[in-house]
Amino acid sequence: MMNTLPPISLASFAKTLRPLRSYLFFALAAAAIGPQSRAQTPHQLITTAANNELAANKADHSAWQYYDHDVTPDHDTLSYTVETPQGDLHKLIQDHGRTPTPDQRASDDQRRQNFLNDRAAQQKARNNSSHDGNQADDMLRLLPDAYIWTIATETPTLITLNFKPDPNYSAKSFEARVLGAMAGQLVLDRAEMRIVSIKGTLVDDVNLLGGLLARLRKGGTFGYSRREVGPGHWQMVTSTVHINGHALFFKTIGSDEDESRSDFKPSPAQTLQQANEILKEIR
Repeated sequence: MMNTLPPISLASFAKTLRPLRSYLFFALAAAAIGPQSRAQTPHQLITTAANNELAANKADHSAWQYYDHDVTPDHDTLSYTVETPQGDLHKLIQDHGRTPTPDQRASDDQRRQNFLNDRAAQQKARNNSSHDGNQADDMLRLLPDAYIWTIATETPTLITLNFKPDPNYSAKSFEARVLGAMAGQLVLDRAEMRIVSIKGTLVDDVNLLGGLLARLRKGGTFGYSRREVGPGHWQMVTSTVHINGHALFFKTIGSDEDESRSDFKPSPAQTLQQANEILKEIR
């Protein structure tokens, strides 16, 4: 029987490698920073960084609230997001740079209330987020082996690495094939050995079953950048995905999307209802 891949949606290549959605964790021990990082090979540097991101994803479950500006061919919205252990809740702040009309506000309030009352929708959102997180972790594990890495520049605070496909890399999944067809640049924070930014370009077409199930075209680009929003806590602040084709990786991001996040604050909400109370005060 033919083995087919599960539905994929090019997201999160940034929320994964937006990732991905956030890769959070605490600073390394002093022995892992500074002079030692200069002594490491490019492969060792990216291996250390990937391992740090994987540990961060597992160890840090902090929640945040922030503004989220999302632009696709179909919409241009500014929302406010409040994260909770039960999931995330969003409120529309602007639509194409304009304050929502009373009808739009009422519709957005109803959408949020419907979500609060729909446990199946909440579970689906959590499943999608978990799926994207797993995809992101899988891709992080592939970073050291899928590419040939070289050091481009170094400063006292940053290390910039160039990457290109390793011809000896054998991909075992469609997602890995796409990852292995990228070339670009990745920037590391030297002190904490965390990924600051990544940008890449698809240097070859990638097809699944001759393009019947999936086809991504050469020339597509992705990128994301992150910053430390609290001690040891890193969050994605910009993400771009512009890849032509009809197969997508992540469930929560599109293949033609620009996103930016700002004004991060710790979220005190433990439930979606508490998040809704916070959103009522946001204008």
